[in-house]
Amino acid sequence: MFGRKKRTGSRDGVVPSGESNAAAETAGTASAEQAQENPRALGPRDESELPGERSEYLDLGALLVKPISGVDVRLEVDQRTQEPRAVNLDFRDGSVQLQPFSAPKSSGLWEEVRAELIAGLRRDNGDPSVTRGSFGLQADAKFPATTADGRQGYRLARFVGIDGPRWFLRAVFTGGAALPGPTAEVLDDAVRALVVVRGQDPRPPRDLLTLSVPEDATVRRMADSAGQPPAPVADADGVAPRGGDGAPSGPAVQPPRRGPEITEIG
Repeated sequence: MFGRKKRTGSRDGVVPSGESNAAAETAGTASAEQAQENPRALGPRDESELPGERSEYLDLGALLVKPISGVDVRLEVDQRTQEPRAVNLDFRDGSVQLQPFSAPKSSGLWEEVRAELIAGLRRDNGDPSVTRGSFGLQADAKFPATTADGRQGYRLARFVGIDGPRWFLRAVFTGGAALPGPTAEVLDDAVRALVVVRGQDPRPPRDLLTLSVPEDATVRRMADSAGQPPAPVADADGVAPRGGDGAPSGPAVQPPRRGPEITEIG
């Protein structure tokens, strides 16, 4: 399940101009209507709601990942600390990057985070829009790019936020997962199958929950696929992490691309 799988479809994840909006309009409304009533009706779940046995999941610390046929799992590693900063699920020509954060007891974070994310995407030419998807309100972004054959197009991203009990899960869908279709459906289901392990320790809001590498992992690291220094992994608001004092810091929103990864585990 872990490792790198040969992908089909667009290798660079760039969609020619005019295709993205047409594809998005074909999305069904059933899951969106259900998400409007309860975004977590079908998952992801809290540790207290764990269905089945914990041994049925891949334990990555703050996230328990349900094995799904054809879905590969990667961990993004912070270059400075060498600690995992995000989990990626890959299927065919699409990926979803996952980061779990602590959240206040009394309210969720997604409404506030979404507004900040939209502002950041506008600053970085992401042409954001807010739509209703399978997890409720989401932010869609289109970063200008050039296709492999030289045409003008967009690199698409679908930003989803899910509020749980004292946690917040940020999911960024890219490639084929940013548009309605089989790839998005499989990765949506993979996100719904997740279990978030918040823990009982007090944490400030927006604190990244601790991810870990399985003890029996065989690790092989790789550089950014473009051969350039990797873009930092964005935090909960997509703009900058927040410390206990709420002061933002860190990088602006960037078109999603791969950084250092653990690509083989098992």
